[in-house]
Amino acid sequence: MMVVTAPTGHIGSHVLSDLLQHDEAVRVIVRDPNRLPAEVRDRVEVVAGSHRDRDVVDRAFEGADSVFWLVPADRTVQSVYDAYVSFSIPAADAIVRHGVSRVVAVSALGRGQQRYAGHVSASLAMEDLLRSTGVHLRALTMPSFMDNMLYQVQSIKNDGVIRGTIPGDLKAPLVDTRDIAAVASRLLLDHTWTGQDSLGVLGPEDLSLNDMAAILTDVLGTPIRFEEGSREQAKQGFVSFGYSDAMAQSMIDMDIAKEHGLDNGLELTPENTTPISFRQWAEEVLKPALDAR
Repeated sequence: MMVVTAPTGHIGSHVLSDLLQHDEAVRVIVRDPNRLPAEVRDRVEVVAGSHRDRDVVDRAFEGADSVFWLVPADRTVQSVYDAYVSFSIPAADAIVRHGVSRVVAVSALGRGQQRYAGHVSASLAMEDLLRSTGVHLRALTMPSFMDNMLYQVQSIKNDGVIRGTIPGDLKAPLVDTRDIAAVASRLLLDHTWTGQDSLGVLGPEDLSLNDMAAILTDVLGTPIRFEEGSREQAKQGFVSFGYSDAMAQSMIDMDIAKEHGLDNGLELTPENTTPISFRQWAEEVLKPALDAR
């Protein structure tokens, strides 16, 4: 039995799709079962609720061999550590109580850099909590997601602009969530690995925001440029979208850490490189999203 959390999100939905192509029993934790496609609901066992809830994870982890663990950070809480670590305490208890063998967890790059990085620091603390259970663990450590660019669809369409608060010429890795899901699924389907380890999932190349603007110009057939904005304005933007002050500041702290090389600590190797390029992602995901507006 495999348990998939966040099965309707960018990563979890692809993990679920990958697993259902194999002869495995799958259980999902989902707040609203109606968000699952009907053909998926008919093939999985559904535990309705939040995977922050003790009773929910207790039911979901009973008899489970493997768990895909992803925390969708609550933007309204008053501490980023509450969003990741406190959220995961019931799961850690249930892992021990039910003797779960393996966990594949979504974490982040940056371990050992001795720099506070908001959401990233809390993700690493969550990872340490899971490690403390003694479960066989693979923590997938990622840079920024290509899918984050979807938040800028309106700006790209209306103004021909992508915005950010990191210098436009800073190159860093970025990854497609489909590639993250493919790595996670491969690990979940392999019932032989043991121990605890981190696994970088870095995409195929390092790009700057200026590089991305140039690629989008080519893919979309219209000029796209990068504009660097202020972090204070960015924080207020997060607050206007419903973030608590603490969670908005955590986003800014993560941004500052990325500017100082948070995502540049691992070199690209055959083991941590994934295939989908930003150009391919723009053609297959961003362009259709723009065309649909």
